Amino acid sequence: MTPFNTLQSIIQNRRSTKPSDMNGKKIDNTLIHRLLQAADWAPTHGRTEPWRFIVYENKAKQDFCAGHANLYKTHTAPENFNQGKYDKILHQADTVSHIMLVYLERTQNNSIPALEEIAAVAAATQNILLAAEALTIAALWSTGGMTHHPSLKNFLALKEADVVMGLIYLGYTDIPAKEGRRSIPLEDKVSWRS
Repeated sequence: MTPFNTLQSIIQNRRSTKPSDMNGKKIDNTLIHRLLQAADWAPTHGRTEPWRFIVYENKAKQDFCAGHANLYKTHTAPENFNQGKYDKILHQADTVSHIMLVYLERTQNNSIPALEEIAAVAAATQNILLAAEALTIAALWSTGGMTHHPSLKNFLALKEADVVMGLIYLGYTDIPAKEGRRSIPLEDKVSWRS
């Protein structure tokens, strides 16, 4: 198999796995480090390398989920509060091995547009997801819960210009991946100009 065929297979076979479909088996931290190394080679304009990661494991992941759930409860109007959502946030650590919080750390007086740095962090996150697929690690990039609420930035003591990009839930699963599909044909997404 050529390097391109290997890469194409990894890209096309990558699937999101919900934390509830993970089996609780622990990922060795050397593999987590390999995922982070893959992330660190994302493209970055001006070499700002704005991606940052907080990795939660063991008791820390339970503490994070408890804090995350409390933020949801505290910052949700009583008429909008959903006990099922609260319980889901609270217990997401139960079956996952690691939770990785991904955020953009903006440099002061940065001349690089914020959009380009957001794209760089998204590329780093995609590198993690592809590396996880190559290592048979189940993963989900989630922007649910309080991910984009200012209270999470405060909880994490991030700076005002920083941007939380999401949570990556990592683990293993016993459930076979579903077949991939695209809703819109590639030909409808491409315009060739000569």
